[in-house]
Amino acid sequence: MTRQTSLPFKFEAGKDKAPFHADLALLGEFCIGLGVNDWVDRYLPKPGSGAGYKASEYIFPLILMLSGGGRSLEDIRIIRDCAGLRETLPLKRVPSSDRIGEWLRKVGNAGGLSGLERTNSKLIKRCLKYVNINNYTLDIEATVIEAEKESAKITYKGFKGYIPALGCLAENGLLIGDEFREGDVQIGEGNLEFIKHCIKQMPGGKRVGRFRADRASCQADIINFCKKENIGFAIGCYIDESVLRVIHSIPESRWSSYKDGSIASTTHSTNTAEEAFRLIVERRPYQRKMFEKENIEVKYNAIATNIKGSAIKTLKWYNMRSESIEKRINDLKVGFGMERMPCGKSYANAVFFRIGVLAYNTYRLFLIKTLGSSWYKYETRKVRKRLHQSVMGRRSVGSKQKSEQSSIINPNWPM
Repeated sequence: MTRQTSLPFKFEAGKDKAPFHADLALLGEFCIGLGVNDWVDRYLPKPGSGAGYKASEYIFPLILMLSGGGRSLEDIRIIRDCAGLRETLPLKRVPSSDRIGEWLRKVGNAGGLSGLERTNSKLIKRCLKYVNINNYTLDIEATVIEAEKESAKITYKGFKGYIPALGCLAENGLLIGDEFREGDVQIGEGNLEFIKHCIKQMPGGKRVGRFRADRASCQADIINFCKKENIGFAIGCYIDESVLRVIHSIPESRWSSYKDGSIASTTHSTNTAEEAFRLIVERRPYQRKMFEKENIEVKYNAIATNIKGSAIKTLKWYNMRSESIEKRINDLKVGFGMERMPCGKSYANAVFFRIGVLAYNTYRLFLIKTLGSSWYKYETRKVRKRLHQSVMGRRSVGSKQKSEQSSIINPNWPM
C-alpha cells in the first residue's frame, strides 16, 4: 500500500478571492527545497536598490503561474489573488505583469540568460545525480513560434516568429538545452555547437551515448563528432540526387517487407564525412495526388546511422523520437504557455522562454522525484487534473465539509 503523508497546511472553503491551488503549493515547496530561488538570486543580476525585487521574486511566481497553466503575463494575477498560496509560500510580493515585462527587457541585456542557464544546469545535474541511469539518449529539434513582434523575423514558414532549438533526454523528458533563435536563422545552423552544449550539461558519471535528430542535423561535422565521441546516432537524411543513386543501386534481393512497403540498408559517404555510414531506407508505394505533375511511384525515407543490427529495430528506435522530443516540445508550448511570446524585443522573449524551460524541468523533476513513473507518462494538462484530484480528494458536489487535510502519494523529496 502506498504511504500517505499529511502536509502542514489545510484549505478552507470560501475565504479566498481565488481557489487555493494546493497542487501549486506542493510544487512551490518542492522548488524551494531544491534551492531554485537561491540559485536564481545568486546567478542573475541583483536589484538596483534594497527595495527592488530580487530575481526570485519574478521567477518563482512565473514558475508557479506557467506550471498552473498560465498562458500570458497577465495570468500572474492568479498567483497574486490567491491569498492562501501566498501565505503558504514565500510570495509576500508578486510583481504586476507590466513590471515583469519591464524586468524581462532589462535582464535580457544584463546577463539574465546566462544566469538562467546556470540555474537550469544545476537543476539537471542535481536530478541526474540520483537517477540510476548512466547512458542517455539525446534528441534535438527546432520548433517555430509565431510572433507578430517588432523584432521578430520572417521564418521559413512565411510568417514572423522565432525558431528555438531544444535538446531533450529521452529517458526522462528533461530539456537539457535550449537556444532561442531568430526566425530567419537557417534550420540546422549551429546544431553541432548546440549538441556539444547539451552534452556538457551531463554530470560526472553520466553521458550521452545515443543521439537522434531530424534531417536538419544530417551534417558531416555532426556525424564525425558522434563517431569521435563513440555516440550511436540515427539522423534523418535528405533524399538528394547522391542518396537516390545509392538507393537505386541496392539490389532488389536485399529489400525486405516492412509495413506496407519495404526496407533495406547499405553504406553511404559524403565528401566531408571522415568515414562511410550506414543508410537505412524505407520504401513505400506512392499514390499521386490530383494535378500533381511529377510521375512518382515510390517514396523513400532514409536515416544515417552507425548503429549495427536489425534495420527495422533501428528505424523503430529512431521513430520513437516523436514520443520524446516532439511530444515534449508540444508540452512546453501548449502546457507551459511557450507558444506565444510576451515582449517586443527578442532578448526579453529569450529570457521568458528560458524561464518556461526552467518551469517545465522543475515540474518534470517534481513528477519524477515525487509521484513516480506512472504519472509522468501523461501530458502536463492531464497530470494537472490527476494531481489536483489526488491533492484535493474527491469531494462530492455540495459537500458541507469546510476543511480537509491534504495528502500526496509517495512524497519522495530530493536530497
